[in-house]
Amino acid sequence: MTGIGLIIVFIIAIIVMILGISKLKIHPFLVIMIISLVFGLIAGIPLVNVTKEDGTVVQGIANVIGAGFSGTFTSIGIVIILGTLVGTVLESTGAAFNLADMVIKLVGPKHPVLAVQLMGWVVSIPVFCDSGFVILDPIRKALVKRTRVSGVAMAVALSTGLYASHVFIPPTPGPIAAANALGLGDNLLLVMGMGVLVSIPALIGAVIFSRFIGESVKSREDIDIDAAAKSYEEIVAGYGPLPNGFISLAPIIMPILLMALGSIAAMGKWTGSIFQICSFLGTPIIALGVGVLLAVCQLMVVKKIDKFYEITNETLKIAGPILFITAAGGVLGRVIASTDIVRFITDNAAALAVIGIFFPFLLSAILKTAQGSSTVALTTTAGIVAPLMGVLGLDSPGRAALTVMAIGAGAMTVSHANDSYFWVVTNFGGMTPEQGYKTQTAATLVEGICAMAGIFILSLFIR
Repeated sequence: MTGIGLIIVFIIAIIVMILGISKLKIHPFLVIMIISLVFGLIAGIPLVNVTKEDGTVVQGIANVIGAGFSGTFTSIGIVIILGTLVGTVLESTGAAFNLADMVIKLVGPKHPVLAVQLMGWVVSIPVFCDSGFVILDPIRKALVKRTRVSGVAMAVALSTGLYASHVFIPPTPGPIAAANALGLGDNLLLVMGMGVLVSIPALIGAVIFSRFIGESVKSREDIDIDAAAKSYEEIVAGYGPLPNGFISLAPIIMPILLMALGSIAAMGKWTGSIFQICSFLGTPIIALGVGVLLAVCQLMVVKKIDKFYEITNETLKIAGPILFITAAGGVLGRVIASTDIVRFITDNAAALAVIGIFFPFLLSAILKTAQGSSTVALTTTAGIVAPLMGVLGLDSPGRAALTVMAIGAGAMTVSHANDSYFWVVTNFGGMTPEQGYKTQTAATLVEGICAMAGIFILSLFIR
């Protein structure tokens, strides 16, 4: 199936999936897997591998599903496990509460939602947003207990802070790839500066929405806090002696620094052994492995190393459901990518080209919403837009940088069930999938629109 009919089937599939999860209360893993299978078959993915006359092989539906499932585990599975293990140790030793107190001392007790958003924005400049959320979630949870601010508001604020720098600011791969495609590969400083500027309206809109939605949506985390009789001080006292600030911070900050080092090495085009070592240490799995080793040291310092087996076991129980639901989202994304949806959108891109700077935004948003990956939306849209830059009047360096930003704004609009980040945020934030659509999906829509509004205003002055 191709064309408008395929788009209609896709929309119906998404509606059925939402109803199955929210109204019929079927487990998200089962709903997403069934929808992926049915949609793939209707869209024309063959039952088995088919070899065309030119020798190319079209993957059968079973292989597509397997590739989507395993691909998610490859990209983020171990990161989730290691990040969750670090978080469980920080909670078990009370170090997370130390970190929460540091944040409060830095920004004051009146603005925890803004504080956690800005923390995410800074961290995600060198670190992927999903890895960043896993790493920073223990601090977010401790801040929720410390300030008794809505856990939903804090989760959405952290998510949107991470997301803004993820799509706008190199050295994350999406903005770099888009900049290279549009002829700005040697002018990344301009792209970075523009990314910081465009992040401002996106962050403002997102933090306002975070506070608003936190008042109406209650996660499991909020319910548990409301039911707790102990004060924050009593909770902290129950841990006994806490590790000092440096030991508390090390399992969080070291992976971030290592990943930043890997990004700097790649962006600086380092070579030789230094590049190999930095790239190795900057790989999220290795960087978080170092964080786990430092977390073990933390357990030794507070004399709780005997609990490490129990903590690891608890971590796997926590991470398991997150992993499988996230992998199911990866399956849906792979199935969609294996159909003709992206090709149909690409072939009809010329119909959108008359709207100038809004063209890359809308095209990227359509691709993002359809297949789930922000990086794919960034790179695909940049490839489509590149030959049209002169026609659209976007071929000066300043307007080309604005185009990268417009593509980035579209690439965050919107995050839903076919996006692994959606499941990371909702599961770690203690939200149901239905709540995830009200919070994460709506927040990324607000963030993308606010960013695009800022980009349009800038386009009136930059030539």
